[in-house]
Formats: sequence, structure tokens, C-alpha cells
Amino acid sequence: MDGDPRVEPQLDSFSLTFPLPYRIAFIVILAVWGWGANLHFLYIRKIDVPSLIRYPGRTNSNQLSHHHSAYRLASLLSLTSGASILIFWMFTRRDPQRVIDYDWIPMTNLLVLAALFVVPLRRLSVSHTGRSRLLWTLKRVSVGGLAEAKDGKFGDILLADVLTSYAKILGDLYVCLCMFLTHNGSATDRPDRRCGGDVIVPLVMAIPSAIRLRQCLIEYVRVRRAPYNASVGWGGQHLANALKYSTAFPVIVLSALVRNVDGANKAAATGLYRAWLLACLVNSLYSFYWDVAKDWDLTLFSEARKRDAPDHPFGLRRRLLIHKPGVYYAVIVMDLILRCTWMIKLSPRLDHISDFESSIFLVQFLEVFRRWVWIFFRVETEWIRNTSTGLGVEDILMNDYLGGGGGAYEDDDEED
Repeated sequence: MDGDPRVEPQLDSFSLTFPLPYRIAFIVILAVWGWGANLHFLYIRKIDVPSLIRYPGRTNSNQLSHHHSAYRLASLLSLTSGASILIFWMFTRRDPQRVIDYDWIPMTNLLVLAALFVVPLRRLSVSHTGRSRLLWTLKRVSVGGLAEAKDGKFGDILLADVLTSYAKILGDLYVCLCMFLTHNGSATDRPDRRCGGDVIVPLVMAIPSAIRLRQCLIEYVRVRRAPYNASVGWGGQHLANALKYSTAFPVIVLSALVRNVDGANKAAATGLYRAWLLACLVNSLYSFYWDVAKDWDLTLFSEARKRDAPDHPFGLRRRLLIHKPGVYYAVIVMDLILRCTWMIKLSPRLDHISDFESSIFLVQFLEVFRRWVWIFFRVETEWIRNTSTGLGVEDILMNDYLGGGGGAYEDDDEED
């Protein structure tokens, strides 16, 4: 078996080879590789990401491009973790007791990875500027802060949105630390997601959504305090966006309650399960709608006049900078499917599989992959907004300028 605690109380095969601390490290490193790929592809598509996030451009041709800097850091992180897990395998040889006893090796690797984001590494030709900017942004974002547009607001929003996709990974990071610091505990033992109590892990997972919720409210307050601008509106869209992030909280709370409900009380268990199902459905569909209609400014959910307009492909928009229309349709379908991975629990045959450590890791990986794809189209949309109007980024209300949706774009699909 592979990790169902009701069947196999000991370490599962997957965790013997790939313990939880290394899975966390893998996902973090994957994010750096993914960001490099985002920057690289968008650079090829002539989308200037650094200017959108107000990051200093390169002053001379001898400097590494931004995506090459990201690749170099990702390579260093990969080499470090690769060496660590090889040493771990040599010491443990997949023996359950050895895996538990040598938990200090993967935990040391996590500490080294954290240090590599902080310590200057100029002798290794790894730029410190980007890492320093990331840490300052993370510090501001971690308390729900939001820079002004001229200081990199879009970068804050991107980072905070990425953190929402890392909510479960943040929860697992807490579990690792809790198990490692617990007397007679081990970070490489079977993950105890109740470590420290039934409340703490759900609270940790709720932090990223709370951050984005606060950012949306900050944007709303800024709009209300500023002189009225027809292109910006009264700020209602920021409240709607805040509502979207608030739908994550019932999912997190009800998930914890469903796991801890007394099985003997069938009425309570059934009621909680139905409430959880409804909360998941609302959160997934609301988020999917927002991805398509607001984050990507596509017209799929607009009124028929805009959706069927002859100057752009059905449900899309005039300017498509990423690729051909077929790619956009495929990404829309993929986004919906990956927003609804929780539906695996609805199948009696697959429900128990979702508790396997390998399945949990796969779902986490798929969510990070979905967010990686989302970034391409979110940045493309921001670039189009910035280059299609005379307004600055801070003056543009999502999907609500020059008639909204695709009406603001001209068709350059032939150039792609």
C-alpha cells in the first residue's frame, strides 16, 4: 500500500524514498525554475515583465538576463538538494527506522535552501539583487501589505497569488517543523497533520488567502479615498475579488471538521460533508470564473455581443500574445479541471487514494503547475492593459475599461 493510515500505520513506500521535507524542497525549487521559464518565454514574446513589477532593468549587455539569473539560482538550489537526498539515501537505504532517525539531513537541506535565498553568492555568480527584492517583497506581502503601483504593486499581487497555491505546502512545512521539534518526533516519520492541535495547520493554510483578502481591501480603500475616476469606478470589483478569497476559508474550516467528526454521529458527518461539498464548489467555480474573466480578460463569460464579436475568436479577445487561440481554450479547460481536483473524493473507488502521501504530493504539484501556467496569461493581460491604453497600471480596473473585455484590443494573432 502507499500511505493509507487505516491500512498501513507505518511509513509508506513513497515516504521512504521521498520524505516530506524533500517534497517541500522540491516544490520550492520548482517554483524558481518555473519563474525562470515564465520570464524566459515572456521575454521571447516581447513582454517586459521587470517593467510591470517595477524591477530594475539590465544596464548593460554584459549582465545576465533576468531569466538566466533565475535559472542559475534554481541550478544551485537543485544541486544542493540533489546532493542532500543522495546522502540521505546512502545512509538510510529505505530502512524505516533509519529514515526516521536521519531526519536531520533533509531538515538541514531546508535550512541551507533558506540560507541560499539570503546569503550573498557573488563568488558563485548568483545575483543577490533578485533574491533581496524577493525577500523585501515577501516581508511586505506576508502581513497583507501592498505597494503603490509605481513601487511594484503588480509584483506584490503576483507573489501573494502564488502563495495561495502554496497553502498546503506551507501547512506541510509547519508539520515538518512541529514533528522535528516534538520530543521523540521525526520530520521524516508519517506526516502528522494534527501536530500541535487540530487548529494550527488549517490556520497556516488560511494565511495566503487572508493576505490576498487584505490586499483587495487595501485596493478598495485606495479607490474610495482617491477622486472619482470613471475608468476606475467605485472599487466594487476589489470587493468582489476579496469575496473570492474569502470563499477559501469555509473550505479550510469544513475540511478540518470533516476529518475530525465523530464517525458514529452519521447525521453530523453527512451535514458537514454536504457543507464541505458546497463550499468547494463555490470556491472552485468562483475562482475559475475570476481566472478567465478578470485575471485574463477573456470574454467567455461576457454578454453575447462581446463574446461572439467578429473581431476576435469566440470567448477570447483581440490581442493574443502568448499563442494561437487553441492554446487559450486548452488552458481554460485545464484551469477548470485543476481547480476541481477535490472531486476525486466524490468517487468511492478513488476517495481512499486521496489520503496517500503520493496522491497528496501529486495534487500539490498540479496546483503549482496550474499557477505556473496562470502566470503567463496574467502577466500577458497586465501587459496588454498597460500598452493598449494611455492609463497607467494603477488607473486600470480589471476588465472594465474602454467598453470592457475584448473591445479594447486589436487583433495581432497573425503576428504570433
